Amino acid sequence: MKKIASIIALAGTLSLTSCYKLDTVPYSQVSANSFWQNENQALAGVLGVYNDLKKENTFGLQFSYDCLTDVGLGYDPPGLGEIIAGTFTDRSSIVVNRWKSGYDLIQRSNHAIGQIQQMGIEENKKNTFIGELKFLRALMYFQLSNLFGEIPLYDETVDLNKDFADLKKERSSLADVRRFILADLDFAVANLPVSYPEQHYGRITKGAAYALRGKVYLYDRSWKNAIQDFEEIVYNKSNDYGYALSANYASLFKMEGDQAAEMIFAIQNLGGTGFPYGMPMTFYMGSRSTFGSDWNNVLPSTRFADSYENKDGSPFNWNDHFPNYTADNGVKKAAMIATHSNGIFTHVPDTAKLRQIYSNRDPRMNQTLIVPYSFYLGWNANAERNMQLVLATGVNENFGQIRNNRGWLTYMWRKFVPEGNLKGALTDRAHTPINFPILRLADVLLMLSEAYNEDGQLAKAITELNKVRTRSNMPGLNSGSPFLLVGSKADMQRRISHERKVELAGEGWRYFDLKRWNQLDDLSTNFVEQSIVGDNLVTRGYQTRHILWPIPGEEREINPNLTQNEGW
Repeated sequence: MKKIASIIALAGTLSLTSCYKLDTVPYSQVSANSFWQNENQALAGVLGVYNDLKKENTFGLQFSYDCLTDVGLGYDPPGLGEIIAGTFTDRSSIVVNRWKSGYDLIQRSNHAIGQIQQMGIEENKKNTFIGELKFLRALMYFQLSNLFGEIPLYDETVDLNKDFADLKKERSSLADVRRFILADLDFAVANLPVSYPEQHYGRITKGAAYALRGKVYLYDRSWKNAIQDFEEIVYNKSNDYGYALSANYASLFKMEGDQAAEMIFAIQNLGGTGFPYGMPMTFYMGSRSTFGSDWNNVLPSTRFADSYENKDGSPFNWNDHFPNYTADNGVKKAAMIATHSNGIFTHVPDTAKLRQIYSNRDPRMNQTLIVPYSFYLGWNANAERNMQLVLATGVNENFGQIRNNRGWLTYMWRKFVPEGNLKGALTDRAHTPINFPILRLADVLLMLSEAYNEDGQLAKAITELNKVRTRSNMPGLNSGSPFLLVGSKADMQRRISHERKVELAGEGWRYFDLKRWNQLDDLSTNFVEQSIVGDNLVTRGYQTRHILWPIPGEEREINPNLTQNEGW
């Protein structure tokens, strides 16, 4: 698969260690005066901004946001443990670094826009580069505003060489932030191409700009504008965008899905010896049985696994298979736990029955999760090895079992977690060479469904959502069975919420969905996450004030014009 090679050293682009404090040492010794001279250098500068997307505090840990929802749980900074516990403050590194890295990417975009505007290259090429940069700037401002609310806005008119000591703007209103983002995306829509030559696959396209603009409108509850943008690329209103759902859901999260027609915009990840340009899905979503012996800081939750429907679309209930399972942990343990010693099992549950139970679920369950007593192609003793997820104490990868780093009896991620060493493509657990989607067609279809539903167009909402369900061989809504009937806007919203949860699990968007739907409180406050067999693992310390993260304290010390969010 060809991918654009991200350029780490962006010559002439200065780095910010915070929004206001300048690190005046460039990543390259090439000066701005000698760098921004021709089209190749402009492209290199733009790709250098793309590279910032991989950083853990921009989008490199996007998958970890699911830990803050009913989809997942986590621990330590990569799993957002401090946020889960509700103990984070305006001094927490998670908060401080999200702000710093976000503004770093924004300033790189600003600097590159300002330089390219002055270059003597063809106008259409210049506008394409600027369109990409404005998309990236809009994407980062959108992410920051969803985390922090009102934020200060800086554009390409800022000259760090002159202005870095005076970057003390007040926070702009959410309405002004949205206007700024939409103006950037208007430019991107007008100036980006529908596609690029194959060697430039992965660069931002006109379709991606429409998709992101539609998403911004959706979050702003501007339903008709969202519908218009989503319909443009779903129904190819003005151009043939070429997007299509992949026949195989699981393939989207492996290397073979990197250039799938479903991908609208994805972070391009590279791996292999000498190419440390990936994201750390292996490191933090993988287990001790994954390449590099990993940490599973980011885990799927038991309640999420239990929410997958049966294949016929009916709700799943363990009590249908083991009477009193839900109420009695003893029943759970008898049904699920094996007795184990030094790799030898003296008791194993009815694995044939469990396999039947799990195989009769929404196919996305087994494509997304490693379920008990199923197998996964892991890595052990520097070689591929089939590993089994066994629920028992003392399991070990050296015995061919999947080991949870915490010793918890949980489901594990299959989605985004590489098998073996990807035939040599994976050499560093911190750099997984699987592209990570920021926008894909299934997401757009579900957002279009939501916009239709909110706009009173229920039939159209059902049509779009059913495209996503039937791709995974799930029965469509209103297709016959009573449990598939949808008769109201409220019913449909619940269906959209469920479908987005299972379709986009591990992609990090559930947190932002629950926030904008005002459902985070109901699903989080004092909720105790349990293991598969009912052991208490994590108690969520969510409070209402946590809907917006605090503005970092050190930023407020540097810039006294920054106010703090309510409750902090």
